[in-house]
Amino acid sequence: MESAGVRKLRVVVAKPGLDGHDRGAKIIARALRDAGMEVIYTGLHQTPEQIVETVIQEDADAVGLSILSGAHMTLVPRIVDLLREQGVDDVLVTVGGTIPGHDIPELKRVGVAAVFTPGAPLCDIIDFLLENVGERTPA
Repeated sequence: MESAGVRKLRVVVAKPGLDGHDRGAKIIARALRDAGMEVIYTGLHQTPEQIVETVIQEDADAVGLSILSGAHMTLVPRIVDLLREQGVDDVLVTVGGTIPGHDIPELKRVGVAAVFTPGAPLCDIIDFLLENVGERTPA
């Protein structure tokens, strides 16, 4: 239940690129909803531009990018760059999916706050968002 003067965390869950498998993204979206967050799931095959537009339109606090296709080193930096170009520097960017360990430091260097690989406990993802976004007052 929302407290007076505080709104729920708003999280966009997105599937960039041509990856057609979204079961994990839907599980994450459900877990975040069950934890009291407002979740906007964009569906499959989203371009970086569509994702950034959704983040802006929805006034999101965070965006979770789910990628299994191997295109994370192209798509994620593009999304981070587009957010910066639009002046959006207060949205927490997280990535989940089949991300090789050697790519994680570079993703963090470009601005990703956290990377969650297969098997990451849902409670770890929820706790990370709650601890790193916190409560926001209404605009």
